[in-house]
This record gives sequence, C-alpha cells and structure tokens, in this order.
Amino acid sequence: RSFPGKVDASQRAELAFRVSGKLPKLLVKEGDLVKEGQGLASLDPADYELVLEDGQAKFDNSSRNYQRAKELVADGNISRLDFDRMEAEYRSASAALSQARKDLEYTVMHSPFRGRIAQRDVENFEEVVAKQTVMWLQSSDELDISINLPESVVRSVRGGVSKETVGGNCHTDPAVRATAQFEGRGDQTFTLTPEEVATKADPQTQTYRATFTMPAPTNFTVLPGMTATVAVDLSELVTYEKVRWIPARAVQADSGLKPRIWVLDPETMTVSAQQVAIGRMSGSMIEVTDGLS
Repeated sequence: RSFPGKVDASQRAELAFRVSGKLPKLLVKEGDLVKEGQGLASLDPADYELVLEDGQAKFDNSSRNYQRAKELVADGNISRLDFDRMEAEYRSASAALSQARKDLEYTVMHSPFRGRIAQRDVENFEEVVAKQTVMWLQSSDELDISINLPESVVRSVRGGVSKETVGGNCHTDPAVRATAQFEGRGDQTFTLTPEEVATKADPQTQTYRATFTMPAPTNFTVLPGMTATVAVDLSELVTYEKVRWIPARAVQADSGLKPRIWVLDPETMTVSAQQVAIGRMSGSMIEVTDGLS
C-alpha cells in the first residue's frame, strides 16, 4: 500500500533563554548548520554580572560570620539560636550566589544538538523574556516521515502495528517493511525504520498516525515540511482469513429476517440474492463471515 507522507526532523527543539534581557547578539541565521554546544545567541550580561557581584559580597560576609560563630558557640560565647541564624544566612547566601552564577551562564544560548536553524522568531536588540521562543532547531542527520493509516488497514493487521522495547532496544514483530520516494528523484527509494504508531485515531480523519525514520539523503536536500510517497508492505502482518467488510446498507433481510446481499453476475449483468452470515459493525461497514468468496 502507498501513502502520502510528511517529512519532519527526528529531533527538534524550540530554543529559549531561561532568563530575560536585551538581545544584542544573534550569532546564526535561518538555515545555518550548527554543531552541538555552539553558541547561538547571547543576552546583555551587565545586570546579571552586578547581581553576581552583590551575591559574592553577601556570601563572603556571611561566610566569615559563620566561621566566627562556629568558634564562639563552641566556647559558649553566643547562643545556639544566634549560631543557627548565622548558619541559615550563610546557606541562603550560598544558594543565592549559585543562582546568580547560573543566571549569568543562562545569558548565552548553546545548541543542544547538531542541526539546522529552521526559524528565528526575534531580531537583534529586542527585549526577550524568559521561556520566550527565540529560534527553532532541527536535526539534520535523521528524518521522520509520518503517514496516516486508515481504519481498514489497521483492522486487518494481526496484533496491531506495534513496537516492543526490550533492554532499551525497539523490536517490531512481525516486520513492517517500508520505503520512501521523493518527487523528482526517479525510482530512487530509501529504506524506512518503524518508529512509532499511534493507538488513538485522529478525531477529524479517523486515521492512525505511523512514523518512520531514515538517514537524511546526502546527494540532495530534504527539509522538514516536504512530502514523500511511502510504500508499506504489510504482507507479514495481514490476517488471511475469510472475512469481508462491506457497506452495512448492502445487507438486507429476507422474508425470514435472515441477512442477505445481492450479487452481480458480470456476464449477464443480473443480480441474485445470496444469504450471508454477518459479524461485527464498524462505522458504516459490517463484517461478512460467511457467504462471500
């Protein structure tokens, strides 16, 4: 069976700063390839450097007071209550200093993985707030291709198109063989690896989303958002039993209220009644378990 597929990046992320500030440096443009750990943008660090300096001063002062208090409380020169207060101030100043250092580090955005800048949502010298999306990063090594499987295909699959994870490794049993073709690339095909299959139908289309992965082609460009044609071989999954699904409106009752259908003879173009045995209903379809070859 062939299905239209949509290409997406296997790994994608919305990148945002964890702190607020002015953005004087955007180091990359849309479409740029970036390495893991590469700097992408930075905020003005001046305010955070002042907070760090203030935090360092408070920490140094509280640390000296705490060290003196440990000597004094041992000799009984201060109360235990005063010592506990100084210890709490020291620990609070230490935590505030660590947070100030982290906030200063957060003014620089680094790439979490190797990929391509798909989109930038801000420009230089803009004020950005914490958690505001600054840019979108997509991996460039692997691609996801998603298709929508109709109910009729999923229903005929023995045990469902599912994956089993054993020891961190994913296994699909039995095998689903799938290949992808891209427009303008002739008969060149790419082998796909099953990644995941949704078990809940889309409420709008009543289809089940299946996702496959493949290495990104090296001889031409395939970008997220492009389309592909996915050929799926379900021969090892389909149950070959004598079951037919036909429109429920094709089944009528005879005079004895037994189900029957009308069969067309293609040579004489005449119809004749045929008794059948029926089973389950699914939507507008009904299962015929016997009476049809």
